[in-house]
Amino acid sequence: MRIDWSLALRGTVTAGLVTVLGLTALVAHAQQATKMPRVGVLRLGLPPDSYVDAFRRGLRDVGYVEGQTIALEYRWAEGKANRLPGLAAELVQLKVDVIVTQGEEATRAAKDATSTIPIVMASSGDPVVSRLVQSLARPGGNVTGLSTVAPEIIKKQLQLLKEAVPKVSRVAILSIPGNLALVQSVKEAQAATRTLGLTIQVHEVRSADELGSAFDAMKRERADALFLFADAFTVNYQKPIFDLATKRRLPTTCASLESTDCLLIYGTSRLEMFRLAATYVDKILKGAKPADLPVEQATKFELIVNARTAKALGITIPRSILGRADQVIQ
Repeated sequence: MRIDWSLALRGTVTAGLVTVLGLTALVAHAQQATKMPRVGVLRLGLPPDSYVDAFRRGLRDVGYVEGQTIALEYRWAEGKANRLPGLAAELVQLKVDVIVTQGEEATRAAKDATSTIPIVMASSGDPVVSRLVQSLARPGGNVTGLSTVAPEIIKKQLQLLKEAVPKVSRVAILSIPGNLALVQSVKEAQAATRTLGLTIQVHEVRSADELGSAFDAMKRERADALFLFADAFTVNYQKPIFDLATKRRLPTTCASLESTDCLLIYGTSRLEMFRLAATYVDKILKGAKPADLPVEQATKFELIVNARTAKALGITIPRSILGRADQVIQ
């Protein structure tokens, strides 16, 4: 019997190729099945970042482990809003699965960079006023998340300031040019002051470098208090803001519970909002569409009084305020 070794060899090679191709296909399928989702985090501030830490905790709460089951791509603008569009474009080029933002500037930069990648606002002012979503109940595009919007909250904050420091008459506000939600908030503050015997002074800042000149202007205009909205800029740069306010002996009221150096804080926790943003990311990674995920509004507000700051400013906080406080910092 004569064996055709060339045919036998070709058969062996063919079988080997089939086996190799089969294994390659299995490996590729396994890699695809275990591919880690990538989430971009776009922030106006700079590291180290307690808010990003809160977001990581939220991810762990819903079952993700950074570096094992999810990858995070961080981009910090270091207080320069004009850097946000370029950083957002980098995240889009990386083809991340979701982008997490805070504040109108970062969210708008992400929205301008992509109409397809889902965007989760970890904290924002009024996203409807800012034209980031069509409505809170039905966002309608690729943006959803959490909002600090609450009826009458600004009036309540100013009422508490006037009750705590009755001599206050001229209240300075820091505002970011082009921030539509802040523009609306300033209007609400001006409307509220008409019945409180207060006047509002608006001082625009574009970066942390302009804070010194803003406080110089407050001194020239004889501001006797400072009211801080909880926008991304003031939340990220609260320490230099508080240092300047203390130097000018300006009693300050704030809207973020993390702003504990303020004389008065009445608002909600931004750290908690960042933690909850992870639940939106989880839903989106599992197939939910941002257009169908309602924007969640803050519902829990607390009053914190900093007695230490009051003492440094020579202010006696009325018992009517102390009795209503959820916390008094001694």
